[in-house]
Amino acid sequence: MRSSPVCWASLVLLAVLGIASVSVGQTDETGTGGVVPVTAGSAHAQGTKGVSLERCIALAEKNYPKILEAKARRAQRVASVDITKYTPFSEFSVSAGLGLAPTVSGTADYSKATDTSLTRNMGLAWQVGMDGAIPLYTFGKITHGLEAAEAAMRVSEHEIDKERNDLRLNVRRAYYGVQLARDARVLIVDAAAQMDEHIAKLAEAVASGDGDDIQLLRMRVFRADLTVRKSEADKQEAVALSALRFLTGQGHELDVPDVALQAETQQLEPMSEYLAMARLYRPELAMARAGVAARRAMVKVETSKMFPDLGLALSAKWSYAPEVTDQTNPFVRDSGNYLYYGLGLVARYKLDFVPQAARVSQAKSQLDEVMATEQWASSGIAQQVTDAYAEVRDTHTKLAALSEAAKLAKQWLVKVQQGIEVGTMDEQDIVDPAKEFALKRFAEMMAMYDYNVAVSRLAQATGSERVLSHGR
Repeated sequence: MRSSPVCWASLVLLAVLGIASVSVGQTDETGTGGVVPVTAGSAHAQGTKGVSLERCIALAEKNYPKILEAKARRAQRVASVDITKYTPFSEFSVSAGLGLAPTVSGTADYSKATDTSLTRNMGLAWQVGMDGAIPLYTFGKITHGLEAAEAAMRVSEHEIDKERNDLRLNVRRAYYGVQLARDARVLIVDAAAQMDEHIAKLAEAVASGDGDDIQLLRMRVFRADLTVRKSEADKQEAVALSALRFLTGQGHELDVPDVALQAETQQLEPMSEYLAMARLYRPELAMARAGVAARRAMVKVETSKMFPDLGLALSAKWSYAPEVTDQTNPFVRDSGNYLYYGLGLVARYKLDFVPQAARVSQAKSQLDEVMATEQWASSGIAQQVTDAYAEVRDTHTKLAALSEAAKLAKQWLVKVQQGIEVGTMDEQDIVDPAKEFALKRFAEMMAMYDYNVAVSRLAQATGSERVLSHGR
C-alpha cells in the first residue's frame, strides 16, 4: 500500500514567513555522494515519546496482513512437500464388512442346503482385507515430483521476503511523511505568530497615517492563507499517520516521536555494487529462479510418465462366516471362509502415449514461459536499481543546494529584521525575504523527505537493508 503523506504543491504559497527563531540545516559533501545529517528546522519540543522507525518496521512485519497471507501460502506449500513425499508410499487401502449369511453345511461333493440367500437360519459374517503397492522404481516420478514441490515451497518463502521488502518502503514513506507534515505545521505556526506581530505594527502605522494600507491588506491576505495551509498540514499528518497505523497493525495509540525530520546518512557506493546486491538479495529474482527450478522438475515428471511404474504389491484378506461350513479343498472356491495373502512384483503402465506427449510439450512451454519471466525480472530489476540510484544522486544534489539557498535566505531575512529594529527599514520590507526563506525552507524539507524516500527505494530495489547501513 502506498501512503500519500506529501501532496504539498499548494504549500508553496506559504508567502511571508518571518521565522528568525528557526534553525536551518546544512548539508555538506563528504566524498563520493556522501551526505552529512541535515537537522530540520522546527520548533519541535524534542520529545522522545513515540514509536521509532525500526519498531514500526518490526510491528509491520509482524502484523501486516499481506505477510500473514504469504506465510499461510508457505505453510500450504510445506504441506504439499509432505504430501508429495509420502503419498507414493501410502497407496494402501483397507476394507471391512459385516453382514448376514444363511446357514450352509456340507462338503464340496454334497450339501442338503439350497442356494437361497435368505432363510430362517441366519448368522453374522465378516470380512477384512488390505491391498496396495510399494513403488520400487518410477523412472523419476517421485524424486522429480518432490524436487518440484520443494522449489514451489522456496517460491513461497521468497514471496514472504518480497512482501517484507515492499512493506519496509511503505512504512518508511509513511513515517517520514508524518515527520514532514509536523515540520510544515511548525513552520506555519511560527510564521503565523511572526505575521501577527508585523501586521499589528503595520496596522498601528496605518492608523497613524505613516503606513501603507495596501501592504497591510496584502499581509492580511497572506495571513489568512496560512490558516488554510495549516489545515492542509494537519490533514497530511492524519493521512500519513493513518497509513502508518494500518501498516503496523496498531490502533490510535501508535504515534511517532515528536522530532524533526532528518536526512539519512548515506554514502553512495558504485552502482555496480547495488546491481550485485539486487542479483543476490532481490526476492523477485529468487522467486523467478525457484519457479524455473519447479517447472524444470515438472518437465522431468511428465517425461517420466512415459515409462511404467514398478512396485511391490502386497495383499491380504480374511473372511469368516460361522454359519457356513468351511471348505478345506483347495480347488473349491469358498466365498464365506477364507484367508489369503500375496506378495509380488507388479508393473503399472497407462497407455495414453499421445496425450502424455502433449503434456510433456505443455510442461516444456510452461518452463519457457517462466524462464522468460526470469529474464524479464532480471532486466527490470536492474532498471529499477539504476533509476533508484539516479534518484538518490539527484535528491542529494537538490538537498545540498536547497539547504544552502535556505541558509542564504535566512541571512537575508535576519538582516531585514535587524534593519527594521534599528529603523533603517519599514515593516513591509519583511515581505520578500520572509517569503523567500519560507519557500526555500519548505523546499529543503521536501528535498529531505524525497532524499530519504529515494534511499529507501534504493534499499527496496536491491532487496538489502545493507544499503541503509552504508556510511553509518
